[in-house]
Amino acid sequence: MKLHYLAVLFCVWTITCSLLPSSDALRRISLKKKPLDLLSIKSAAQTRLEGKYGISGKDRRIKLADSDEHQLYLKNYMDAQYFGEIGIGSPPQNFTVIFDTGSSNLWVPSSKCYFSIACYIHKRYKASRSSTYTKNGESCSIRYGSGSISGYFSQDNVQVGDVVVKDQVFIEATKEGSLTFVIAKFDGILGLGFQEISVGDAVPVWYNMVDQDLVDDKVFSFWLNRNPEAEVGGELVFGGVDPNHYVGDLDYVPVTQKGYWQFEMGDFLVGNLSTGFCEGGCAAIVDSGTSLLTGPTTVVAQINHAIGAAGVVSTECKEIVSQYGDMIWDLLVAGVRPNQVCSQLGLCFSNNAQSGSSNIEMVVDKENAEGKSLGDNPLCIACEMAVVWMKNQLNNDEVKERVLEYANQVCEHIPSPGGESLIDCNEMPNMPNVTFTIGEKSYVLTPEQYIIKMGEGEVAICLSGFMAMDVPAPRGPLWILGDVFMGAYYTVFDYGNLQLGFAEAA
Repeated sequence: MKLHYLAVLFCVWTITCSLLPSSDALRRISLKKKPLDLLSIKSAAQTRLEGKYGISGKDRRIKLADSDEHQLYLKNYMDAQYFGEIGIGSPPQNFTVIFDTGSSNLWVPSSKCYFSIACYIHKRYKASRSSTYTKNGESCSIRYGSGSISGYFSQDNVQVGDVVVKDQVFIEATKEGSLTFVIAKFDGILGLGFQEISVGDAVPVWYNMVDQDLVDDKVFSFWLNRNPEAEVGGELVFGGVDPNHYVGDLDYVPVTQKGYWQFEMGDFLVGNLSTGFCEGGCAAIVDSGTSLLTGPTTVVAQINHAIGAAGVVSTECKEIVSQYGDMIWDLLVAGVRPNQVCSQLGLCFSNNAQSGSSNIEMVVDKENAEGKSLGDNPLCIACEMAVVWMKNQLNNDEVKERVLEYANQVCEHIPSPGGESLIDCNEMPNMPNVTFTIGEKSYVLTPEQYIIKMGEGEVAICLSGFMAMDVPAPRGPLWILGDVFMGAYYTVFDYGNLQLGFAEAA
């Protein structure tokens, strides 16, 4: 029985939304949520890693308010996928889609998709049945790590909640080459990212909603209901926010890189102790299309150690601690900067990568990865992680022997190759809170919020809400705050002022 839950648990991690409406200014979309399933989580995670952020799997371095609101209620599939409905064409053909802030295109399966299994088990768009269809025909593809979708652009009206976006360019997918799409509960994806990352430079649906005056304010917001038994999985509001779904005030931070909804994140704490990894700032993305929280392996390993997550023993990591631990200690005590320690030991090349500018930059995949990044050398990776762990303990005035012992223990909690980690459900009461620092404000997640539980009693399986993913410079290191974070904090995407707002979810 437990193996059954494990198989199920390796499967979902994409997110979604749906629409079903109100009237003038705010458009509300009800979301439904698909239950957790590990196979899908791993598959979708791999897809997003390689397709969205350019990370190879082999290289892991990587209703509710006034009548003027436009709402869509989201379906909730056990805290793993949130999805909802849209309509394309006249009369509208309905599709279940994920509302994804980490991509910018709208695509659905085409009636001309003949050779992909995924197309036959999902709804398909039939251009001949729409009186508002306009042919485009330009071919396109979106590549993912475990496959891709390809097809051609078409143009038609798109119904989002109770409004109709006219002449929207979207992709008719004629080929879906990924297992992710076969097992998915959704038909397609509606991207809510910036046009800078739109394939074919297609104008996103959200842009057209703004340009066609379908919303009063250039803002949309998410509330995700983390109760898997609830009928309403969440809500996506276009044109404003819903105060019924958060408590206190909204706190805003500026978007620092235009493309994804990216911002600057400060220190990350486990319990009340700093991990020391993001004291100088880390890039972070709020991504409604990601189920979990992903972060650098260095930090996720520390989290795993603190919560007792089972990982894979890293031979290279233990070798570094054994052979170079004393030298790392001596260099840190001598005042050598942590980012120079491993190069002085001859284990890494110098890293001259500059930190991102505080000004808004354009993301158009300019990172034509020239040369190899530091993570090509496993000993270098292990050394850099050990330095962070030991420096963190040194800051806590620990003695040398205890610091080396701690580093050796953390080695045993490095996440498995898929990035995920299982934990003992009975230990949740003893686990620490974790804290994200965003705009000088602390955002705390309790174990009940960052642990995902499947089943009850002896067959219960618990999955850490943190996955390891190392994104190389210049884009990384990068945190991706998915549904685990968005479930705890109401999130506002302010397109007009290029900022993100957060408040405790109600």
